[in-house]
Amino acid sequence: MTPTKKILLINGPNLHLLGKREPDIYGKTTLFDIQKRLADTLISHHISLQCLQSNHEGVLVDKIAELGLLADDGGFDGVIINPGAFTHTSVAIRDALMAANKPFVEVHLSNIHAREPFRHHSYFSDKALGVICGLGDIGYDMALVFLCKHLYGISL
Repeated sequence: MTPTKKILLINGPNLHLLGKREPDIYGKTTLFDIQKRLADTLISHHISLQCLQSNHEGVLVDKIAELGLLADDGGFDGVIINPGAFTHTSVAIRDALMAANKPFVEVHLSNIHAREPFRHHSYFSDKALGVICGLGDIGYDMALVFLCKHLYGISL
């Protein structure tokens, strides 16, 4: 059976380096490990996970439109996004998410409010269903549990 329910997982700049880049801040788990764990969680519920990572803002904007608003099949149902450094700078990604008109949860591995002052502001938080930060890679799992309950009424 082909899943008709779809969640989009978006990761911004440098998140492809998880497990290697500053593991004392971001942990030792790789992005691939996180993606696989989430996809495996969803498989028995017939929900697909589409994963997207880019260091380039325009690529993320284009893909959000392509997979959402412009998709022939209605696109994804909701989004989990770790915008990385784009959290503090990207009105364009925010606007793309608003145009897609799908609920999203914002995730950060580190506590952005306990870091440098420029990291305290997010262009996404005021539009997100929820924000999870500072809990390491388990934050992705928590976002998935919440989003599936919100979208489909199911408990993972």
